[in-house]
Amino acid sequence: MSLRILVSEFLIDGLEALAQTRYGALGAVCFLLIVVGAKARNGTCTAVGAVLFALLMLQA
Repeated sequence: MSLRILVSEFLIDGLEALAQTRYGALGAVCFLLIVVGAKARNGTCTAVGAVLFALLMLQA
């Protein structure tokens, strides 16, 4: 396992935990959409997750 993959997994887990504690379950769902869209190279999924997360941040 390369160092790049290991660091990215720790970074993703840390950001997901931060989003879940600050913005609740919906924040975790938004972050999950962003990550899944990025890994699958699906722009629509990534954009939906980013827009929902931005709306959630504006509401908070």
